[in-house]
Amino acid sequence: MTVQAYILFKVNSGMEKEVSKQLSELDEVQVASITYGEYDVIAKVTVDDLPKLEDFLSVKIRKVSSVVLSSTMIIAQEYKGKRQRAAK
Repeated sequence: MTVQAYILFKVNSGMEKEVSKQLSELDEVQVASITYGEYDVIAKVTVDDLPKLEDFLSVKIRKVSSVVLSSTMIIAQEYKGKRQRAAK
């Protein structure tokens, strides 16, 4: 069963672009975005199953420099926006 999640990151000041670039190089990452607010970067990831998510978080994410803290939100259900529905 495919698992998708959003991972929110707090990073060292001024390192948002570098962290986003590092994340976007990982196969599991669909998109990495710099954000304003409590978190600095958010990434949407897709993996084959929960053990692969655990491996991704504990091995690959820990190698990304300048990450201070991360929080993972597993997607339970996703709804497409109006534009994406109309594009089909």
